[in-house]
Amino acid sequence: MKLIPSTPRETKSSAERRIFDRLRTAFEPDKPFEPDQPFQRNQPSGREQAPFEPGQHAPLTAFHSLNLTRHAYKRFGEIDFVIVGSRGILVLEVKGGGIACHAGIWSSRDRSGTLTRLKESPFRQAEWAMHGLRSRLESALPPGIVGQFLWGYGVVFPDCDWSIQGAEWDQAMIADARASRNMTSWLSALYRYWQEREGRQRAPASADALAQVIGFLRPEVDVGIPLHGVLEELETRVAALTKEQMALLDIVDANARVLCSGGAGTGKTFLALELARRWAASGRQLLLACQSPWLKHWLETRFAIPGVSVSVANTVRSAARRAGVDRFDALIVDEGQDLLSLDRLQALDGILSNGLQAGRWCFFHDVNHQAGYFGQPDPAALALLESCAAAKMPLTRNCRNTRQIMGHIQSRLGLAMGTRGSGDGPEVVEHQVRSGEEAARLLASELDRLMGRGGLSPSEITILSPKPFADSTAARLSGKHAAVLIELDEFALRHFPPAKVSFAEIVSFKGLENEVVILVDLCQTSTGPRSIADQYVGMSRARSLLIMIFREVVR
Repeated sequence: MKLIPSTPRETKSSAERRIFDRLRTAFEPDKPFEPDQPFQRNQPSGREQAPFEPGQHAPLTAFHSLNLTRHAYKRFGEIDFVIVGSRGILVLEVKGGGIACHAGIWSSRDRSGTLTRLKESPFRQAEWAMHGLRSRLESALPPGIVGQFLWGYGVVFPDCDWSIQGAEWDQAMIADARASRNMTSWLSALYRYWQEREGRQRAPASADALAQVIGFLRPEVDVGIPLHGVLEELETRVAALTKEQMALLDIVDANARVLCSGGAGTGKTFLALELARRWAASGRQLLLACQSPWLKHWLETRFAIPGVSVSVANTVRSAARRAGVDRFDALIVDEGQDLLSLDRLQALDGILSNGLQAGRWCFFHDVNHQAGYFGQPDPAALALLESCAAAKMPLTRNCRNTRQIMGHIQSRLGLAMGTRGSGDGPEVVEHQVRSGEEAARLLASELDRLMGRGGLSPSEITILSPKPFADSTAARLSGKHAAVLIELDEFALRHFPPAKVSFAEIVSFKGLENEVVILVDLCQTSTGPRSIADQYVGMSRARSLLIMIFREVVR
């Protein structure tokens, strides 16, 4: 007989383990199964006539320790053994040790003499388990499947001889110490007993019905981790890495002026915000400055901190007036590579108490510079900051991107992305298309994949393009894909991520990120500074999955 699982489930019952071994050798080829013969009180063991066509053997499958989520009267139940074959389904309850019933209370006694009270009669337990199993199968399988099978139950007492008569059982339902030694003979008799109880001769269940029952009771499962599960795990790793970065803030606290450099994803914005919280908690009036209006709106909405003013560089005077101060006590700059020009630094110098030379400040910038967005960084501006006796703190540990994304950026652009990363994630996906129509079809297909079997929510996906929305591939989406898309602007960043798939120009999305980024409208062969910046910024915005749809240059 085939047993599922092939070795016994973990159980404290030595009786179950013994019956498991006896079932394994039951109905071997020289012991055919014969439930169609009239039931006889004392069935002989050994060779018996087969019930089917000459030479045909009836296979049986035994399931050990089958848990039920739907029981006749329990919230959960467990069946010791279920025997399934084309002629019927039998439920077996195994009770080891001595068995007793006094004043309607059933108990068992093990070999050491320990008495255990049973919650119910073993026969009632088997009967209710059978009804629960049948109900579960009827609710799960197509109509007409379960009704093809004969149903019955039995109780196995492998440690005692049972010759007691009772209204609750017939002797055929019991396999005691003697009968249980030949499970082939006893199970054949048990099938015949329930056939007689049913009072009619039934045809065997179809092969399809048998396969459906067996497949449902113990399905073969090989389910891969869905994309949303992979991303959730990555998010946990990112949080742990980011906490490690917190220790670096002790260096900043020990220095009045700090130049903090690192590639995209090394935690600069996170550290800038945490530093702002610390400095503001000490009573300082603080300015958090950046160049991008989008980043400014996101920072001031998502991380409103008392005593912290957030401003773009060209409106710092207005920020001071709103804060009611002439100068700020401290300055933090995020995305500082955008402010590396002498005139922008002069504006910051005039708004900081004691100026850049002697004031308290921390300047976070990207060593890869992202050239092409706000002009080339001025080496003289960086030299000015270095001349202010500023401590240098490089950030080398990437805590945003997966190893796959980091490796793709480094190999493609030759730019440093830090070390370690947030762990392994999905491979970067690249497509090449020859037309805008083909790009739109691929984009729609990727959205279906991500939000379909990938299980991602629209809010976890951002489409980035170097072009405005009206000129981008995203504008070609129609129907359900267009309905789930929203074009971001600087005010929409107050509620980022939105409930829909978001679209933004790459330049505007600097400093921001999302779980999945789909880059469109890029030319794979372009090597100009702006194209390199678009690829670098766009690719590094993806925390977990990066998809790139390149437009081939058709000559």
